[in-house]
Amino acid sequence: MKKSSKILIAVVIVIAVLAVIYRAVNRAPSADLTANEQLLQILEDGGCAECHSADPKLPFYANWPIAKSLITKHIVDGYATFDIMPFEEALTNGTAPNEVDLAKVERCLSDGSMPLAQYYLVHWGSSVTGAKEAIALEAVRQLRAQFYPNTLAAAEFANEPIRPIPDSVPFDEKKAALGNILYHDTRLSADGTVSCATCHGLTTGGVDNKRYSEGIKGQLGGVNAPTVYNAVFNFVQFWDGRAATLAEQAGGPPLNPVEMGCSSFDEIVARLSEDKEFVKEFTAVYPEGLSQATITDAIGEFEKTLVTPNSAFDRYLKGDKTAMTADQIEGYALFKEYNCATCHAGVNMGGLTYELMGQRDNYFEDRDLTLKSGLTDGDNGRWAQTGVERDRYRFKTPGLRNVALTYPYYHDGSVKTLSEAINKMARFQVGRKISAADNKKVESFLNALTGEYNGVVLTNTNGNSAEEAAAKTEAAPAAEE
Repeated sequence: MKKSSKILIAVVIVIAVLAVIYRAVNRAPSADLTANEQLLQILEDGGCAECHSADPKLPFYANWPIAKSLITKHIVDGYATFDIMPFEEALTNGTAPNEVDLAKVERCLSDGSMPLAQYYLVHWGSSVTGAKEAIALEAVRQLRAQFYPNTLAAAEFANEPIRPIPDSVPFDEKKAALGNILYHDTRLSADGTVSCATCHGLTTGGVDNKRYSEGIKGQLGGVNAPTVYNAVFNFVQFWDGRAATLAEQAGGPPLNPVEMGCSSFDEIVARLSEDKEFVKEFTAVYPEGLSQATITDAIGEFEKTLVTPNSAFDRYLKGDKTAMTADQIEGYALFKEYNCATCHAGVNMGGLTYELMGQRDNYFEDRDLTLKSGLTDGDNGRWAQTGVERDRYRFKTPGLRNVALTYPYYHDGSVKTLSEAINKMARFQVGRKISAADNKKVESFLNALTGEYNGVVLTNTNGNSAEEAAAKTEAAPAAEE
């Protein structure tokens, strides 16, 4: 036998042996395990917690010269984008996992992006085989159906990461009516010039379309005003999450020296108490009378009414195939392909987690280069509340409902148009360059997210897009001197 033939036979034997070993160490979880237990085993086999946790379990070669820097980078990047421990704890305890965590795990399993090739080439049992993928995705489907049942969607969309907005959420009608009055009442500000609606106008998309809102005495805030529409679906309020409820959020601006400037709620109560008719109306609903607790509770009840269902996208998810155009349907597919639907998941398409601004590239460095805008206190994000370094530059993900109307964009209001926002998200959050054609289709999809308020399609008196607003400004006659 020729030497070359012997070598070939030896190679074939080695490959066959390695294949047997690979199959032996990379088995799918036992069918005797529960779906949660199977998913946990797949995540553990994949070594997910070795990068996606605060206390990673390092492999034996972690301190080898070449491996050390690469592993360190993977851990830093992995933990910055996703802490998997709360998800694994939920699986263990049988409690509800975060809806975004579900979407992230589902996406990684579907596209094969995790575990990284550098990892599974060394850890043979870690790669996700077809059998493992099927088991894991079924577990995700069951978890979503159990904890986030998509009862409004058509059967084919029941497992989508995004759910239609319901027509309403439970609220107290009488309290909400009082909250409506207070929401529009400038007596909540020290000089009687600013109300909640000043920065969160109901005819302007729930925002004011300014980079920074203007409070009393012309003072400017440090972050862009988020929309009040659909805020009821957020897991916390404010960009940095400093309010746990709508009522708690309503108590912030009146006492903020830049926004409404009151020294205390006693000051507000004193002013409102002069209105005997309002006091009578208020105490009929709140016998305990005017106080910070009752005022903010009423405003919070009113804000529960600010939901905007029945967008073209909602109707599409409910089974109306004609509700969206072909470009919008393709735009939704691209929205998921570019991983947008992982963080922008749930009913509000966001508002469920804190995410790092600049996961794949340095957003703030680029902003400084283009706008000559250095770091501000508003850029600290969640860190301002926790002091935990991982939370620096991490913000509550904004909901994307009615996003065409809520320009400018991002926590700093630095991005004027949807097209620019899409480009920057692809670059800084996903690490990809999006083509002009794909950008246009994603933007078309985002325009399908405008819903209805009180049965009427939401519009913005400033302009139904940033471009329209700019055109109106240019066309307006110059002010007389």
